[in-house]
Amino acid sequence: MNGEHHYALTTNWTGNKGSGTSSYQAYERSYVVTCKHEKQLLGSSDPAFRGDATRYNPEEILLASLSSCHMLWYLHLCSVAGVVVVDYRDDAKGTMAETSDGSGRFTEVILQPVVTVAEKGMADKAIELHVKANEMCFIARSVNFPVKHLPQCRVQEK
Repeated sequence: MNGEHHYALTTNWTGNKGSGTSSYQAYERSYVVTCKHEKQLLGSSDPAFRGDATRYNPEEILLASLSSCHMLWYLHLCSVAGVVVVDYRDDAKGTMAETSDGSGRFTEVILQPVVTVAEKGMADKAIELHVKANEMCFIARSVNFPVKHLPQCRVQEK
């Protein structure tokens, strides 16, 4: 079975305790990873490989690892830089190409974080810090395919 396989999931940061990333100690590092499956992280192989479609597959878990690692580094860098993040959502996507011998490899991952900051003056720095977060992310530094970013920044409505 040759072809590309596409994966998508959403990582939502749930750690805003009321003041966002106003300081390194001010926020929790908690988040929720959701897919089209059950809430628990129950695993199986991709249905294309006879897996259980109601469970997360390794490809989705890899995508979740990249998305959450980037988010956690990003939140840290924002807190250090004085950028107050009050909401973060990433609709990450990945592409895997299967080869003729049945193996395959990811060809790219695209992170699409939508970040909400507390003040308009923080928006440019908020976008800029995604580059540094990618450089620091343990998972992104460990993979042999490109991890691209299409970030957006919003300002909190007062």
